[in-house]
Amino acid sequence: MSDQLRQQLFTELDHIWLVDPHTHIDPRAPAAKNLAEILGYHYYTELAHSAGMPRSRIEEPGLDDREKVRRLVSWLRDCDNTIQLSWLVGMSAALFGLNIEKIGPENCDLLYDEAADAMAHPDWSAEVLRRSQLEAVFLTNDFDDPLADFDTATYVPCLRTDDLVFGLSTATVCDRLEQATGAAVDDPPTLAAAIGKLFEHFVGHGARACAVSLPPSFTPARVSPAAAASAFGAVWRREGAADAVARQTLAHFVFWTLAEHCGEFQLPFDLMIGVERGVYADGVHQGRDLYDSRVSLIQYRELLNAFPNVTFPISVLASVTNQELVSFSWIFPNVVTCGHWWYSNTPAFIEHDLAARLEAVPRTKQIGYYSDMYKLEFAWPKFAMYKRALAKVLAERFVIDRRWSEDRALALGRDVLRENVDRIFYRKQI
Repeated sequence: MSDQLRQQLFTELDHIWLVDPHTHIDPRAPAAKNLAEILGYHYYTELAHSAGMPRSRIEEPGLDDREKVRRLVSWLRDCDNTIQLSWLVGMSAALFGLNIEKIGPENCDLLYDEAADAMAHPDWSAEVLRRSQLEAVFLTNDFDDPLADFDTATYVPCLRTDDLVFGLSTATVCDRLEQATGAAVDDPPTLAAAIGKLFEHFVGHGARACAVSLPPSFTPARVSPAAAASAFGAVWRREGAADAVARQTLAHFVFWTLAEHCGEFQLPFDLMIGVERGVYADGVHQGRDLYDSRVSLIQYRELLNAFPNVTFPISVLASVTNQELVSFSWIFPNVVTCGHWWYSNTPAFIEHDLAARLEAVPRTKQIGYYSDMYKLEFAWPKFAMYKRALAKVLAERFVIDRRWSEDRALALGRDVLRENVDRIFYRKQI
């Protein structure tokens, strides 16, 4: 009964066309050019390195793409138990037409060639979107991105602000800000005005969100004009000369200014909380960051109380923080649970965290999933994984345990999977 019901629910959920509300897609090159770009995803290089592959063999300069795939596959055969390898197997069948149970040295050349043939199609990006049933994908745009030369209805801009919050001691970031806005910045008011120009630019090009990734130590706070002026003078373009307290104060000022502009421009402010950078110094590219369980959302109470008109979709890096996120979304009208980020992006954690959210948070305040992908090919396997978890939780927790009808459970699934994205980011009445 349970298996059949799960499959029935999954089949219905699998018909829904999606909007992916957070990716790292380059809209000018959204799909992979070959299998090396697929296996170059940090999930695979991390696993191969963890299994014993030397970083020098992964990141060798000038390495031929086919040879890179051969090297990685030879180590990834010890990782066939992982969900990440199942993504690759699923992608191979759904997108490249190659049905294989396990990927290894004996078939990696065949897979490379089949993928290359598919990716050579002139409309490959559009084909991947169609097969993945994606109407749109949200981007992660640098604050000085001109947002030109791509379809912003399909590839939706999102203002990423990490550099603004944490990088204003560097001349490079400061120059980029002044060039992007055409305005000189010489004090906190002109800095705030420049940030306002960025919002005008992004909203004018169809942006639907502002976003930032925040370390465990960050605690948002309102900064007085005098403190902001003192910090600005100590930090702006000072490179390594600025002390930590001044940098933190200016970061607080910029972050608070971003929240104010999100309120003014009616943009959700995506907060991705808890990543500690560079924990594993000898890790592969993008494989050095981890979470710190000592982070607490209580650090954000001043912010959440100060901006009741701003919607905060919040992602937490670890499942151990999920109950706190559920509780905050339960209490605060402006807090939304958002996706299953990074180290929580495996079925065991998704099922646990999803069940907690569905049982405790209003159904209209949950953004079920985003892919966080760098290439379009990952949408299909990642969303399929989530939809299987969603079907399982709906079947077991709602249809069986609570005697809901299948139609009622599917309506909840549609809210979480798609309709809340429209409500929250597109402000549509469903």
